[in-house]
Amino acid sequence: MYAIVEINGQQFKAEAGKKLFVHHIQNAENGATVEFDRVLLVDKEGSITVGAPTVEGAKVVCQIVSNMVKGDKVLVFHKKRRKGYRKLNGHRQQFTELTIKEVVA
Repeated sequence: MYAIVEINGQQFKAEAGKKLFVHHIQNAENGATVEFDRVLLVDKEGSITVGAPTVEGAKVVCQIVSNMVKGDKVLVFHKKRRKGYRKLNGHRQQFTELTIKEVVA
């Protein structure tokens, strides 16, 4: 059984026991349990339920493993040839690590 759930504006495939790295959730504590009710699709052993826009009564229960995880560094490099213009900028996105406990549908 799996579900497609929307978390912080992004869609994820949620299965019990799977780990997810989502955009940073404010005011979340390690070990806390959170529920997401924006479930867009549920698959129960081959029977698919598609919501319009969400599935009624469905939710995904997750536990926060780590509130602050930094992603890989992304380097942005700008250059204009023959002008002496070079600019290097770096960014590391902050994520929250979740473990999915169960999918309720």
